[in-house]
Amino acid sequence: MNKEFKPYPFTAKQYKARVPELKQGVDAKRHAVTIVGGGPVGLAVALGLANHGVPSVLIEADDSVCYGSRAICISRRSLEIIERLGAVEGFLKTGLPWTGGRSFYRDTEVLHFTMPQDENQKLPPMVNLAQYHIEQFLLDAAEKRADLIDIRWQTRVKAIDARDDGATLQLTTADGDYALDTDWVVACDGGRSTIREALGLQLQGTSYEGRYVIVDIELDSERPTERLAYFDPSSNPGSTVLVHKQPDNVWRIDYQLRDGEDAEQAVKPENVMPRVQSLLDMMGEKGAWAPIWITIYKANALTLERYRHNRVMFAGDAAHLVPIFGVRGANSGIDDADNIAWKLAFVVKGLASPALLDSYSDERVAATHENLSYGTKSTEFMAPPSFAFDLMRRAVLSLAVRHPAVRSLINPRQTSAITYAQSPLNVADADAFVAGPVPGAVLSEYPVTIAEGGQAREAHLTDLVSPRFTALCFSDEGDVPAGLTELAETMRERGVPFRIVPLSARLHPETNGVHAWDHTGRLFERYDAKPGTVYLVRPDGHVLGRWRNARAAEIEAAITRALS
Repeated sequence: MNKEFKPYPFTAKQYKARVPELKQGVDAKRHAVTIVGGGPVGLAVALGLANHGVPSVLIEADDSVCYGSRAICISRRSLEIIERLGAVEGFLKTGLPWTGGRSFYRDTEVLHFTMPQDENQKLPPMVNLAQYHIEQFLLDAAEKRADLIDIRWQTRVKAIDARDDGATLQLTTADGDYALDTDWVVACDGGRSTIREALGLQLQGTSYEGRYVIVDIELDSERPTERLAYFDPSSNPGSTVLVHKQPDNVWRIDYQLRDGEDAEQAVKPENVMPRVQSLLDMMGEKGAWAPIWITIYKANALTLERYRHNRVMFAGDAAHLVPIFGVRGANSGIDDADNIAWKLAFVVKGLASPALLDSYSDERVAATHENLSYGTKSTEFMAPPSFAFDLMRRAVLSLAVRHPAVRSLINPRQTSAITYAQSPLNVADADAFVAGPVPGAVLSEYPVTIAEGGQAREAHLTDLVSPRFTALCFSDEGDVPAGLTELAETMRERGVPFRIVPLSARLHPETNGVHAWDHTGRLFERYDAKPGTVYLVRPDGHVLGRWRNARAAEIEAAITRALS
């Protein structure tokens, strides 16, 4: 075994700072949107804005994508978003898909869980790939949109002057300092956010004392990809170990430190490597391995009270810190990006009132509280914060060995799509529906055949989500409710992106525009739809409203209300 740290199989390119044309130390151009932080969330915001034709400047302090696995699990919902951003190919080609995992108490398996997966889905419930891959694939997509995304590497924010009409950022680079004026700022600069600190804002919530050492190792193994959790294992008695397989023969190992262990000593290679070797021996892994990266982690359940502060918006870890258990951190940040991108784009283009951005805060703060609720429960089980929690955990694990009914208490509650049930944008159901996504929920996935321009292809319902409002009109003959064609023309004249998609029980390739066919015969029933039913979908794939017998005036009112 090589005891020297090895480089990652993946090597990041290095990027240089770019200083723009200056006038007396100020960027000569005032920018519409400036994004601070070039991690997954910042890149996703930039790509989302670009999909709407809105340019942005992205400020990144580093000179490359990150090192270390960091975020490693990307959910189906995040993959849907990333597909719309034009970057999913690398995720699916490189990432390792998985559908479940196993938990062990000492040497006994006490849980085998699976995540929802059926023939209706086109994407896996989860894929494993390290954050450096995540950032690189998003960056590759951003570089293809260089006309709209101006990435400035090795550039740090020193200060911000936030005003009612925008903000001025004081930036520093190796080649000199300069100021940048912008209409809007999106702070995606992580858990130690410079922007958050400069505005005097503080995260609220709970920080847990339990600490985990995180180790990336290189190991060639045929073991399948799944989440592995070991409670009170022989390799780390009295604590917990998590194991995830990643691409490139990289394995991520998280193990809990016992009470009283010194964190500084715990991350030294001479103390880490014997524990890793003991774990691999316990797992039956006999191959040679080498360490790559070591760090330490402490769970936090923290959030800002609001994510909009006039012209400054917060997203990702700058807005909230979510425990890693249940993999909600990066996935919730990508959801933030998806939500803010279309709303900010509509505001920048003059299609919506700035009040629309308050709904970003309302929806995503509520989502964070939901994520924190699940994450806190998982954290209290994975790393008990007190003797009482530890006693409860030992009791549950002991009972689970012989009583399967108890095993659900061990379930890690993996992240899933959030429903904005209390969103101020939702149109309350006026008609009774017994199935289908409620207002605020994301579309439930189903296969469809999409016909456009005389060509038909097998696809999925989420393929119809795009940077616009979409009216899914259920019909027998591929027709649309009276007045909707005229409404589409009205929206076009207003500049509001809007599309009507007839969704019928049989294919009508002669229909003008885009037409979808429920070729499985399942969609109408699962959406409780009849001819005349309309589901109005937001640009981020969440249902805005639904009607049993839709009238054009109701749909127009729903869109107008959302944008006012």
